[in-house]
Amino acid sequence: MPRLICVAGDFTKYDEYAVKQINRNIDLIRYKKFGADLLMLELVNSSTVKSFNIQEQGDKWIKPSSDKTFQERLQSTTPMLRELYYSFRDYILAYGDDVTENQLKLYTAFKKNKTIICVEVYQKQILWHIRLYPDDIELEEGFTRDMRNVGHFGTGDLQIIIKSPEDIEKAKPLIDKAYNSN
Repeated sequence: MPRLICVAGDFTKYDEYAVKQINRNIDLIRYKKFGADLLMLELVNSSTVKSFNIQEQGDKWIKPSSDKTFQERLQSTTPMLRELYYSFRDYILAYGDDVTENQLKLYTAFKKNKTIICVEVYQKQILWHIRLYPDDIELEEGFTRDMRNVGHFGTGDLQIIIKSPEDIEKAKPLIDKAYNSN
């Protein structure tokens, strides 16, 4: 946010009042000279406004999402889904030191050379966006989905929907394939 700094020999009470009324970041600084070598600067008034946190996206200005963070979602989900997430996390990190976890605001990414899987946690399911081509596997309704033309967080063209331990077991061959191809 820009800030206006006004420097003057003195300000009136009306100047200070006006700065308080204007909804902008403004500082009033009084100066006083002492001889030829000394200058004193005194902050008389400082008003600060909260930023609106608006971001530019293309030719539009948008307000960022107020979505819960990944950690907030993980903590607010069911104990079973939390357990599924940590079991998956342990599984993928067990591949070796070349797999790293990068926790971002809204999702977590697991990387080798490239991102292998991005994970989003919701109340009733965990979504994995995995770096595999949907054409290379047989899609199963309610379990896998082609995400090439669908917006989502992270990277990966194949979405896997996890709701139970059986889903993780069914998805392990796909994780192995993504790990080995990246």
